[in-house]
Amino acid sequence: MRKRFVRAIAITAMMTLSCPIITAYGENQAMNSVKENTATFFVAQELAAGRRPNRLIGEKSPYLLQHAFNPVEWNPWGEAAFDKARQENKPIFLSIGYSTCHWCHVMEHESFEDPKLADILNRYFICIKVDREERPDLDQIYMAVTQAMTGSGGWPMSVFLTPDLNPFYAGTYFPPQSSYGRPGFADLLETIHNAWQKDHLAIVKQSSAIMQHLADAQVSKETTSRVDDTTTIGAAAQLSKGYDRRHGGFGDAPKFPRPVALNFLLRYGQRTGDQQILEMIYNTLRKMAAGGVYDQLAGGFHRYSVDAAWRVPHFEKMLYDQALLIPLYLEASQLSRDPYFTEVAARTLDYTLKNMRRASGAFFSAEDADSPLPENPAKLSEGAYYLWTDQEIGKLLSADEARLVRYRFGVEPKGNAPDDPHGDFREKNILYLAKSIQETAQAFKIDEKEAQ
Repeated sequence: MRKRFVRAIAITAMMTLSCPIITAYGENQAMNSVKENTATFFVAQELAAGRRPNRLIGEKSPYLLQHAFNPVEWNPWGEAAFDKARQENKPIFLSIGYSTCHWCHVMEHESFEDPKLADILNRYFICIKVDREERPDLDQIYMAVTQAMTGSGGWPMSVFLTPDLNPFYAGTYFPPQSSYGRPGFADLLETIHNAWQKDHLAIVKQSSAIMQHLADAQVSKETTSRVDDTTTIGAAAQLSKGYDRRHGGFGDAPKFPRPVALNFLLRYGQRTGDQQILEMIYNTLRKMAAGGVYDQLAGGFHRYSVDAAWRVPHFEKMLYDQALLIPLYLEASQLSRDPYFTEVAARTLDYTLKNMRRASGAFFSAEDADSPLPENPAKLSEGAYYLWTDQEIGKLLSADEARLVRYRFGVEPKGNAPDDPHGDFREKNILYLAKSIQETAQAFKIDEKEAQ
């Protein structure tokens, strides 16, 4: 068994013994080391080191406890924080995330652990931290706001509110300094503070208008929500416009599996007999399962692909993705009679039951994108657990087996990642189905069963 570290796992039901990180040398040792890696242990360790906690120290959420020793004076969501904002006439900085969120970790390390940025936040804002898995109601409200203001959403979610909780500015991840086409967080904080000092009444008025507009839009949606054939025909046509004929899926990078949209189109195609629609879905499902976005060894789908060809995933795995994709592949198998779809569904189900279920029967909500580097366990890197060097494969397999694996899974001596924005995949390989079983068997002059 390949002894790599695995960084997991936030539990959906936030129990006191939930742990934000389980560090494991293989599966058996993982459960033995849980006690040393619970949120409770983390807090005790930080307190023993003399670190001063903020107001999150009394929370049960693993995600909130991860931030309990930031220099930012975080508050949990509640009247105490709201009253403080009103009394001091300060805007609220609301940060929403969750324990296995890669960019949440990045923003914490870059900004929330930085004493200078923390000082700006503490002087000018009342800071509130929310775990979206603990408060999905708040997450839904402010995600709708963020999407309405920016046209997109994600986590960490960064929303600026008036003391009356009306939003006036929203975004997701902000780098400490301007980069990735995003404003620097330090500059943004100063700009918002200056605007608040100059004319906070205008901001309050603007925020009230934003909330009224969103409320009116919701009422309009509810009063015109009847679904008929015109609606479904229009939805199918609109989705089809963005279809990527080459790689499957819809739109350009980053690409999400979008199982709800795929399921709608699959059923629409079956109901109407539209074979073109059905082929779109079959092609998309095959391309997804052949790509790096699908774990070719253990099964299960990563959250999304950073490239259009499904080759380079964001390595986080979500329980809800598996739950939605398994029946989608099974329905596609029933309609198409393609056993490959059944195989993908079965392997994904096996992965979910083995890797995402606690011994007590509860399911974990996600696996983290970041895991310790095998060569430097003290350092976390995205996808480290899933990446292979050409040398590792050569050491673990016979010469003939290694040649076949390299051919089948597209392994290259200098790495095979077509997209590596942060340098995490240098000389590493992300396994994907570069060649079919038939092509592999033919190339190595063996039968298909042996190749499999």
